[in-house]
Amino acid sequence: MSEIHFGTDGWRGVIADDYTFANVRLAAQGTANQLRAAGQAERGIVVGYDTRFLSSTFASLVAEVMAGNGIRVWLASEHCPTPALSHSVLQLEAGGGVMITASHNPARWNGFKIKQHYGGSAPPAVTKAIEESLDGIAAAGGVQSMALGEAESRGLVERFDPRPTYLAALREFVDTQAIRQAGLNILVDSMFGAAMGYTMELLAGDATEVHELHDARNPIFPGMRAPEPIAVNLAEQLGRIAQDGYDVGLSTDGDGDRLGFADEHGRFITQLQTFALLAHYLVTGRGQRGPIVRSVTMTRMVDRLGELYGCPVYETPVGFVHLGPKMMESNALLAGEESGGYAFRGHIPERDGVLSGLLLLEAMVKTGKRPSELLAALYAEVGPHEYDRVDITLRGDERDAIRARVAAAEPSTIAGLPVVSRDTVDGFRFVLEGGWWLLMRFSGTEPLLRIYAEMPSSEQVQQALRAGQELAGISL
Repeated sequence: MSEIHFGTDGWRGVIADDYTFANVRLAAQGTANQLRAAGQAERGIVVGYDTRFLSSTFASLVAEVMAGNGIRVWLASEHCPTPALSHSVLQLEAGGGVMITASHNPARWNGFKIKQHYGGSAPPAVTKAIEESLDGIAAAGGVQSMALGEAESRGLVERFDPRPTYLAALREFVDTQAIRQAGLNILVDSMFGAAMGYTMELLAGDATEVHELHDARNPIFPGMRAPEPIAVNLAEQLGRIAQDGYDVGLSTDGDGDRLGFADEHGRFITQLQTFALLAHYLVTGRGQRGPIVRSVTMTRMVDRLGELYGCPVYETPVGFVHLGPKMMESNALLAGEESGGYAFRGHIPERDGVLSGLLLLEAMVKTGKRPSELLAALYAEVGPHEYDRVDITLRGDERDAIRARVAAAEPSTIAGLPVVSRDTVDGFRFVLEGGWWLLMRFSGTEPLLRIYAEMPSSEQVQQALRAGQELAGISL
């Protein structure tokens, strides 16, 4: 049986364990077959990669397999963020894309993300079909490949730089000139990832100053558990903001599709608060209207904003494999998930950490408010909402037992609030009086149990997270 299993955003595996040269070639062949079956092979495919160990080599292997199948390849000439790869699929009118990245996972992981012709993530039906085809391909020895040099000489592989057209698209979407002239002092943490230098190039050279941390490739991501832009991984940035008087902090994950946001005091603004801030700015600052799409783990602040400003809100399971299609179907204004991934109408139906940061800077410039003041203005309309998450690493034999305990749990109260309903839209969710919630779900990309809670106070959030661990039978 194949060791390749696609989760909420592609296949991820441990390098040299299940993420091997042979398995990457196998996944590429399955993708080539799917591209042909979908009638998209003649349009070619875009292949990109991040800053991880051997990512450029894995990308070349994908290009070789595509060329061996007679499919034209645009191969990125250097590492790039996933949203730049997705934008290139649209700009080149390609039939799809492959991005070699494990996103925010720890350094020993790598991954294989598949993009469709519309620039969004391949839906579950597509990745399931690819996954189910792999054993047959392997048994038949059906991987076709062509040496990269030969493929280039035949014109089947063309090197290209996705950076210029992607940055041009961001300049069209956001008033970067106003940000450049605003005199802000911005601290960016690129977390050694593929978005390094992008915000700097867009904004530096005028009154605004941009300083960047971890802006050189280092595939072991030193000093952090993983290149995920959450508070626990941003101690250096948060400390320097407070110490050196920066106006704002932005951070992007390993492949640049997620954003972390920090205020002028060096306080991390949670992903839920950030999404609500983006929605609030679009409907109030830009005067835009349209549906809002959120995952089950995302804040209910946007539900309140939807009521106030006439924007319907749609809920999906976790992952842009669900959010993206709903966004396109409803012509949504924006979509977001708890991981820090946000997408916007008129761009790509996919997360973009660089664009999300630029929009927040534009909000600061256009409103004249600092990040903490933006949050205060939001809370004045929707009331305070607090959130946190705990990630629990699982051993192989724990998952089923934990799932059984949580499935059988029937608490009457959590964090002092009555439980009014429960569901399994994605994981196990307990809805509490007032619309507050606790959710427990197994990660689709890592061996983790994630426990999330949104409550009216930080104290109740921590109470709810402890209750979740008790329901799962996990020692505190």
